[in-house]
Amino acid sequence: MRLSTGFVRASGYAHKVRRVLFALTKKKVDPGEVLRAAGELNQRIFERFQELGVDRGDVVRITVPFRIENGSILWDYEGLNVEVYRKDREKNLAMAMEEVEERERELENTVKELEELALRLKETVEDMIEKVEELKREHTSLKLREEE
Repeated sequence: MRLSTGFVRASGYAHKVRRVLFALTKKKVDPGEVLRAAGELNQRIFERFQELGVDRGDVVRITVPFRIENGSILWDYEGLNVEVYRKDREKNLAMAMEEVEERERELENTVKELEELALRLKETVEDMIEKVEELKREHTSLKLREEE
């Protein structure tokens, strides 16, 4: 069998371990044994947290295999896995995402301004071409009048 806490704040891991273990072993193991085994596991997890420098605000996911023998819960500590998602790194990630989103908005605004400028420039060029054609026509008509 395997106990998995899912994602939980480090400050609430012990309660989650007990709840999950009670659910997994319901009607298979005496509740006193569940409390004993949960306490033993929680002590190991706490030690691992200290080794890893886990903060109370960090998010963790804990998995550990176990078996039931003669009414006792036996943990496979070799398989104990603690995933840590650090609060400070997540803050940095959130701040970086905000910065990226802000730069994307700025880029969109700049592109929009450039598109509007290009449109105005195109209109100006078209106006200039029209004026040149008008001047050509006038100049040509003046030449024709002179020749008459």
